[in-house]
Amino acid sequence: MDRHTIGLPRPDQPQHPRLAPHRRPAPKSTGELLAAVLAGDHGPRPAGLVATSVFWVHHGTRLADGDTTYLNQYLLVRLGDAFGACAFEAGEAGPSLCRDASGSALDTLLREGPPPLRIAALDAYLGSVRSHREAPGAEPVTLPAGTPETRARARDAAIAGLLDIGAGARVGVIGVVNPLVAAVRERGAVPLLCDFNLRTTQWGDPVTDDMHEVLDAADAVVATGMTLGNGSFDTVLARCRERDVPLVVYAQTGSAVARAFLGAGVTALSAEPFPFSQFSAGATTLYRYRAAAGA
Repeated sequence: MDRHTIGLPRPDQPQHPRLAPHRRPAPKSTGELLAAVLAGDHGPRPAGLVATSVFWVHHGTRLADGDTTYLNQYLLVRLGDAFGACAFEAGEAGPSLCRDASGSALDTLLREGPPPLRIAALDAYLGSVRSHREAPGAEPVTLPAGTPETRARARDAAIAGLLDIGAGARVGVIGVVNPLVAAVRERGAVPLLCDFNLRTTQWGDPVTDDMHEVLDAADAVVATGMTLGNGSFDTVLARCRERDVPLVVYAQTGSAVARAFLGAGVTALSAEPFPFSQFSAGATTLYRYRAAAGA
């Protein structure tokens, strides 16, 4: 990764404050949420805040009991004591973007950055307004120390545990990870699978690249935060609302962004802020949320 030298803060230079949370109606789209943040409706205006650092991570994983190599690339933005993250497809961003964006005013990133950078900056802002570890209603779940396989199974079992479904329910999985498919099956459900980069699971299950096939047939949907990065989240959210279908989001990308939609289309959320579980063999924490009854 490129390194960009910047000056150390002067003693009289103000440090980033902890942002105070503001209560307001849940947004209906990511565009509406972004506009509200830029207007200062969720806390201090982003124009007065600086993205301390922007960095890029390229990460590959091949689990021992599978035949798929997962390749993930993330843009990350640090704002004070919070990190925002967004996964992106190959070619959408690179190290030079990190060099140019580090030290920028946050509102510049939110207004002018490419889509993954805007989501990462928005995630950092909302995570600074209210961290997962301090948020009311957040249920911390400790993932055990161990191998990647052990940790992935524990993570995906925690995600599947947010599904309130009966045996035989059809669960749309948008963003396919083999251990999550297994966890959905263990709950007695029938997975309907969609992914832009995967055609079959390790068991030979077909995977479509047309999410509308899944959204129109599913009794419940589990979607990855990557839908925020590729621009499909608003479509998933709107269709689940229209059909009154429960939507569970499992988010490394945009975990604080997805949280803003709890009770407004998102039924439950598994939020895993950076650093993610795949970067550690030790015990780490994710945070589960459920929308309030009747929301």
